[in-house]
Amino acid sequence: MSTEQGPTVRELAVQALSSIEGGYDLLAPKFDRTPYRTPDRVLDAVTDEVRRLGPFDTGLDVCCGTGAGIGVLRQLCRERVVGVDFSAGMLAEARTAFPPGGERPAGEGPAVDWVRADARSLPFAPAFDLAVSFGAFGHFLPAERFGLFAEVYGSLRPGGQFVFPIGAPPPVGSRAYWTLLGFDAAMRVRNALWRPRFVMYYRTFRLGDVLEDLTRAGFVVRLTPLTELGRRPDGSPRARLVVATRE
Repeated sequence: MSTEQGPTVRELAVQALSSIEGGYDLLAPKFDRTPYRTPDRVLDAVTDEVRRLGPFDTGLDVCCGTGAGIGVLRQLCRERVVGVDFSAGMLAEARTAFPPGGERPAGEGPAVDWVRADARSLPFAPAFDLAVSFGAFGHFLPAERFGLFAEVYGSLRPGGQFVFPIGAPPPVGSRAYWTLLGFDAAMRVRNALWRPRFVMYYRTFRLGDVLEDLTRAGFVVRLTPLTELGRRPDGSPRARLVVATRE
């Protein structure tokens, strides 16, 4: 589940029996050495595709964790980027990787800021040209998804874009299919028997439902294949980039 420097089985068990916020506070120091961090190849593929949509001045990483998405935004935005998360532990690690600061000399990239807040109630006026999010949507129940998208919509300037990758579902009956099904089933049992809940589901973020909720929130949505991540045997892309624009 992780490298030798990553969390132990006991540490993962403690996290799994905690709340989302508390669990990530515990996991934060070793998070980047777990499989849960978005792989660099995904970050690079998104960066290459989104660069074609720019230029951008300001960027927001929604549920930023330890800051992997900020690394993407610093390559795409010219003036300022902001990471928002509700885990103090994750933000502490992110600040170490990307220290906050005001305006920076030319050539040193955009200024970086960190904000602790719940993504379901973002504290921003329409200030951003670009918003991204990586690997966080499983922490929101389907009933919360529209509200989350509406908060991002309200944080973007007219013409601003909310982008994120979404993988193709594994083939029915494949090993990956049964693994994700089993994980979600175990999580539902855990949450039925234990408090506080730890919301993390892999099979609730279905593309059709996501597109519907983005449209309801006011976005105009299109999909772009992330060809760098390969194709499935039937020729369809393994992952797509969702591009949701506030017009």
